[in-house]
Amino acid sequence: MRADPPRLNRRALLAAPIALAACDRFAAARPADGPLAPPLKSIAPCPFGATGMTWQLDQADWVEQVLRHCSQLTPEWEQKMERTLGPGFSHDFSASDRVVGFARDHGLRVHGHTVIWYSQGGEVFNDDVPRARFAAEYDRYIAALVGRHRGQMAGWDVVNEPVAEDGDGLRDCHWSRALGMDGYMVRAFEQARAADPDAVLFLNEYNLENIPAKGATFLRLVERLLRLGAPIGGIGTQSHLDIEIPAGRITAFFRDAASLGLPIHVSELDFPMRREGGRLPDLRSTAERRARQVARVGELAEAFMALPEGQRYAFTTWGLRDVDSWLVRDGRGDDSPLLLDARGRANPAYQAVTAAFAR
Repeated sequence: MRADPPRLNRRALLAAPIALAACDRFAAARPADGPLAPPLKSIAPCPFGATGMTWQLDQADWVEQVLRHCSQLTPEWEQKMERTLGPGFSHDFSASDRVVGFARDHGLRVHGHTVIWYSQGGEVFNDDVPRARFAAEYDRYIAALVGRHRGQMAGWDVVNEPVAEDGDGLRDCHWSRALGMDGYMVRAFEQARAADPDAVLFLNEYNLENIPAKGATFLRLVERLLRLGAPIGGIGTQSHLDIEIPAGRITAFFRDAASLGLPIHVSELDFPMRREGGRLPDLRSTAERRARQVARVGELAEAFMALPEGQRYAFTTWGLRDVDSWLVRDGRGDDSPLLLDARGRANPAYQAVTAAFAR
C-alpha cells in the first residue's frame, strides 16, 4: 500500500466574506462536462507547471495528464528538509533524484522547491550546534542539494516564507538566530549561486496578494537583500488564493511586484472554495462560491498577463487535478481548488485562466 508523505506544514487561508460584484464578467462560468481540457502548455504564454511526488510517478493517469498539460514540474515534497536531511547532518536526495529524473526523461523543465524554509531543519540545525559547525553544515547542505542538480534546474526557491504571518516584520527561526535575520538569506542565495550559476534563484512567499501589508514587507525585503548583494533572480508568489479578498487586490500586488523588474513565478496556485476559520457556516450555494472563485483566479491570470513578457517566469498550480491537491488529501474531498477535475476536464477556473492567456 502506498503511503503519502508526512502532512505538509500549511496554514489556513484568510476568511473574510466579501459581497460578490455583480458586474464581474467571470461570474457566469459553470462547471464543464465532456472531453478532456485542451493542453494548458499549448495555451500558456510561458511554461505551465504543476507539482509531482514520487508515488504519483507510478500512476498512469497522473503521468498522462501531466505530460498533456505541463512543460514544468516542481517537486512537491522531495526536496524539503523533512525528506532530505537526516540525523548528524546526513543527506538523502534519492527521492529528489527520481522526480528530477522523471522530468528530464519526459522533456519537462524543473523548478526546485525548497532549499531553506523556516519550518524545517530545526531538529538537526538546532540551537545547541556550535555556530561555526552550523554555518559550515548550512553551506554544505545547500551545495549538496543545489549542486546535485547543477545544470538541470530552471530555478530554485532558495528561501521560502521568510515574512511574518501578518506581514509585520520577518520570522524568527533557527536560521536567523544562528546566521542573522538578513544574513541567513544572503548566505543561502550566495551558496546556491555558487552551486548552480545558471539557475534562476527565487525568494518565495504566500499571502502576498491576500494581505497587502505582507506583500509590501516582502517587496521591501527583496529590495534590501538585493542591496546587500544577494543574487536574487526572481520572486515567487505562491498564490494560495483566498477567494474572498476584494476585487483589485491581486492586480495591485502584481503591479507593485512588477516594478522591481524581476521575473515573477506564480509558484503554488490553488483556490479552495471552502471558507476556513469562520464561526458561521457558509450558506452560499456552490454556484455563488464558484463565481467568487473564478473571479479571483481570472484576476490573477490577467494580472500575470499584464507583466512584461520577460517577467513571466512560469505559471504553476500546486497539484494539477483536484484529486492531486494537498487540500483534498488533507480531508477536504468535496472542494475543487485546481484547474482540472479528477478526470482531467476543465473546471470553471480553467476557462478564466485560458481566456486571460489568449488575450
